[in-house]
Amino acid sequence: MYRKDLITAEIQKLAEVLARIMGLKLEGKLEDAQIIFDETMERNFLLPVEILESDDFSIFKNWLEKGNLSPEKLDSLSEFLYYELGTSSERNKVIAPKLNLVYQFLADKHKIVHLVNLHRQKTI
Repeated sequence: MYRKDLITAEIQKLAEVLARIMGLKLEGKLEDAQIIFDETMERNFLLPVEILESDDFSIFKNWLEKGNLSPEKLDSLSEFLYYELGTSSERNKVIAPKLNLVYQFLADKHKIVHLVNLHRQKTI
C-alpha cells in the first residue's frame, strides 16, 4: 500500500509539471518550457538530454533497456514525450521514434497496452 501511495504521489507531481510546461508553451514561453522539460527528463526519469536529443536511436534504446524504470514512470515519460511533439518537424523526427519505442517497451516488457497509446502509435 505504501509503495502504491508513493507512486501515485509521484505521478501526480509529474502531471503538475507537465501541465506547467504546457501552460508555458501556450503563453509563448518556449525557452522556459524547454528548461523545465530538460530538467524533468534528467531529474525524474534519469534521462540525460544528450541521449534524448541524440540521432543515434540505439543509445536511447540502450538507456531504456538498462534504466529499469517502473511501468508507471515509463507511462509518465510517454506523456511528456507525446506533448513534446508538434513543436517542429525536426523535433518530431527526434522524439517520435523514441516515443514509439517507449510504447513498444511498455507492451513487450510490462504487458501494458493502453488504447490511447495504441492510437498515438498509429498517428505517429
